[in-house]
Amino acid sequence: MTRLETQLKTTLALLAAMCFFLSISAPAQTAIESPKSAVENVLLTQQDAWNHHDLDAFMTSYWNSPDLTFFSGAKESKGWQATIDRYRATYTSPGHEMGKLDFSDLRVEVLGPEAAFVRGVWQLTMSDGKTPHGRFTLIFRKFPDGWKIIHDHTSAAD
Repeated sequence: MTRLETQLKTTLALLAAMCFFLSISAPAQTAIESPKSAVENVLLTQQDAWNHHDLDAFMTSYWNSPDLTFFSGAKESKGWQATIDRYRATYTSPGHEMGKLDFSDLRVEVLGPEAAFVRGVWQLTMSDGKTPHGRFTLIFRKFPDGWKIIHDHTSAAD
């Protein structure tokens, strides 16, 4: 075997090894979610938590900070604790229910690698057949532990 043939075999072996390693690492690269998909998944997870009547899991989608803002009607809840207290009073206190939550018409606009703006429609289906509904706008920010809502502006239909 000549020196050229040996070099060619070595090069081909290295090329084959590189192709093998690239083929097994490619699925990991495709598993990385786009910001838009990641935000949509947060909302789907949030909807699922609500429909399992798990308000604590629902609230993990919100930034756990005193700087979180939540606007509803003419009222502002400032901070994570005030937001969960508002949800508890409105949906889990005696005489209230959570109902079944559906999000629709979701429009996610990625503003940068760590920020997104979401518009959508929410609807609750209550046990008495009533369907309170409205619109929301959310601002998301990416943190080391994932995408979180840092501002929520929700309105209800009259």
